[in-house]
Amino acid sequence: MEIQYDPRYPSVESLRKRARQRIPGFAFDYLDGGCNEEVNLRKNTEEIRQVELMPQYLAAHSGSDLKTELFGHVYDAPFGIAPVGLQGLIWPNAPVILAKAAFDYNIPFILSTVSTASIEEISEVTEGRAWFQLYHPAENDLRDKVIKRAADAGCPVLVILADVPTFGYRNKEIKNGLAMPPRMTLHNVIQIMGRPNWAIRTLIHGQPSFKTMKPYTPTGMNMHHLGLFMNKTFNGRLNEERIKPIRDMWKGKLVLKGVASVEDAERAVRLGLDGIIVSNHGGRQLDAGPSTIATLKNIVAAGYKDKIKVMMDSGMRTGPDIARTLATGAEFTFMGRTFMYGAAALGNKGGNHTISIIKRQLQQVLEQVCCAKVSDLPNHLIRREGD
Repeated sequence: MEIQYDPRYPSVESLRKRARQRIPGFAFDYLDGGCNEEVNLRKNTEEIRQVELMPQYLAAHSGSDLKTELFGHVYDAPFGIAPVGLQGLIWPNAPVILAKAAFDYNIPFILSTVSTASIEEISEVTEGRAWFQLYHPAENDLRDKVIKRAADAGCPVLVILADVPTFGYRNKEIKNGLAMPPRMTLHNVIQIMGRPNWAIRTLIHGQPSFKTMKPYTPTGMNMHHLGLFMNKTFNGRLNEERIKPIRDMWKGKLVLKGVASVEDAERAVRLGLDGIIVSNHGGRQLDAGPSTIATLKNIVAAGYKDKIKVMMDSGMRTGPDIARTLATGAEFTFMGRTFMYGAAALGNKGGNHTISIIKRQLQQVLEQVCCAKVSDLPNHLIRREGD
């Protein structure tokens, strides 16, 4: 698809600033924030940006190709749209906007269990090519029902989430009433009144809700009781014994997201999974943990790329960030906040715009370093003592 974008917003940071102007403060804080003191939120990106690539200007070069094969499908770029919860709270209809853009540009879109569109709705938009991320329910019967729906919808990849044994302690969300259970404060109402476009569109599309979970949610619940229900429904730690029946049940590709150690990468291999996504939930779960790029380096150094597909999310915001991550050893990447900034900033055009600028940025990096294809990026990494 032809690359087109609005020149008024040529960077992700410009989209972020515009998004902040268009949505209520509590919604922006939910999107933009991390846990505790947000150390890992900042560290993720800062440490990615310490990675350097070697430019080559006189070597023979006939062009760079972003196409990347993943699980038998050739995508037009080595990045996809990561799962984000409560997307419709940030911008009305955001999951549909982004899923459609991902389909149009031939990149993967991952729907979260706790997003605001259903599995079936997103499957229809993407013609069955969307991935689905499962928050593991406390009850196996509910797990089986949700997985069957993902299979019936044609999802080629099931992503199981490992890094939410407890919900992160997020100061901004607690202050804004977006912890579990949520509450609506007078301050939040005033913020909504200051964002009439967001408010009107929210009225048109309806109050955000966990649509995938709607068939299992008791009717007549207010937001307080819905929060308590969701907290109880997804309360519990993922472990090997919980993963084994999913591997037996799921016939497509199975990926573990939230891998933050070599030990968990080894467990994923032992369980027969097809891929891992190195992630720390965008710095929203454990402030005292390592950055994603640090974990990725350890997993690559331990030789796991020969055993399982290694991907990464958390910390990347731009095309150069993706290039740095791929050069470090990831085989594919995902970003969540970046695309949500685009949707919040530009509405229906936000997905296409954001994909376009990221592709152009990434293409420019590959041309600068004289890299013909994405898989060759590790050959252009500047390695320093200790790496």
